[in-house]
Amino acid sequence: MAQQHPEEWDAHHGGGGRLRSPGPAEGRLLAAHVPVPAGGRCLDVGCGTGELARHLAASGHLVDAVDRSAAALTEARRAAGARVTYRRLDIEHDSLDRLPPASYDLITVRLGRAFVRDRTRVLNRLRERLRPGGALCVITPVADAAPEHERGVALDEEEIGLLSAGWESARRYDADGLALLVLRGPAPAPPGCAGKGRPTPHALTGAGVVVTDPAGRVLLGWSVRGVWELPGGKNDPGEDFAAAAVRELEEETSLKADPGAARVRAVLMDSVHGIPRVTAAVQVTRYTGEPAVTEPQLIRRWEWHEVTDLPVLGRPLFTPSAHVLDTVWPGLLPDLPPVHRYPVAEG
Repeated sequence: MAQQHPEEWDAHHGGGGRLRSPGPAEGRLLAAHVPVPAGGRCLDVGCGTGELARHLAASGHLVDAVDRSAAALTEARRAAGARVTYRRLDIEHDSLDRLPPASYDLITVRLGRAFVRDRTRVLNRLRERLRPGGALCVITPVADAAPEHERGVALDEEEIGLLSAGWESARRYDADGLALLVLRGPAPAPPGCAGKGRPTPHALTGAGVVVTDPAGRVLLGWSVRGVWELPGGKNDPGEDFAAAAVRELEEETSLKADPGAARVRAVLMDSVHGIPRVTAAVQVTRYTGEPAVTEPQLIRRWEWHEVTDLPVLGRPLFTPSAHVLDTVWPGLLPDLPPVHRYPVAEG
């Protein structure tokens, strides 16, 4: 639904435009399911020309009726009863401080919910205005059943479900083709977490491990693919970068390190064959054991290298390994391919 500006509403009402007037079924349902104590106070949000506000006032209630359209309120005041107070208020963009908290036995939103963009925020602010035991009533066309001319102000079932969440009681009634929702007992709950179905494979993630010996030399493997590379590899599901680095280090070299000794220095992002690639630069300075070739199908041998020799190895470095080395020793390796680098602050 396109958002309507106050000037558009003024033009709509000034030109004689109207939304559907409240019918007898709405009045009967309100009286049956949201009875307001004698002298109770109601708030009618998006009151338009005031038909529902006047109905509530005729039932003996004090009514605050608010709308963003000056033209609608001008017409509403012409027919106002003594128990209705009209105010110009844009419920989404104006401060609601003018509406006292915990003051209303009933808040009605009739045919206006679809015109609000920040629906959750606005609803949260409105329910703060309910007295204990009060009710919020939303009256809306339903998209599946609405006639063509009402589709623009109708809510679908998903929106109705979202609207009903966070209340102890959410009852729905039919009012001559409109859904009349009665919401009681605000019960906001922290959001849970959920997926969106099985994702399409999108990126490669892993860790490259810079291991240095007591002399400050760095360990590189000569790969069967003809490149020098650091220990490392892909994360297992649910595994963080430091844990992946320690696991891959042991699997590939037999060196054992504690995850507490693994420091993530940066997260690097580039691409390979059109696939995003994310590599954590992990540094390990404490370990036990001696390097050994444990995966001969991948690595021919492991060697300790002087850091100053890295720019003149004579054979290429695996690109992610080069980026990881450049994270630990910035500027050491010239003319590297582009990479996005996100340094990780000391924790």
